[in-house]
Amino acid sequence: MKSRKKITKDSLIGEIMAKRPELADVLAEEYGLHCVGCGMATMETLEMGAKAHGMKTREIAQMILKLNKV
Repeated sequence: MKSRKKITKDSLIGEIMAKRPELADVLAEEYGLHCVGCGMATMETLEMGAKAHGMKTREIAQMILKLNKV
């Protein structure tokens, strides 16, 4: 069984999309983060992107838990 590196608040959005493209729909549809096509995705962490979209720390933590379960 291949183990995956856990997604954290410090994971770059671009890296998440490159390694786990199936999460694009989860981020966009469930959390309103359409960062997949954004030019900042290569430089922005998941936390930075989420906060830029108005998410609170607790919401970000819950999102990260879900992303790691998918």
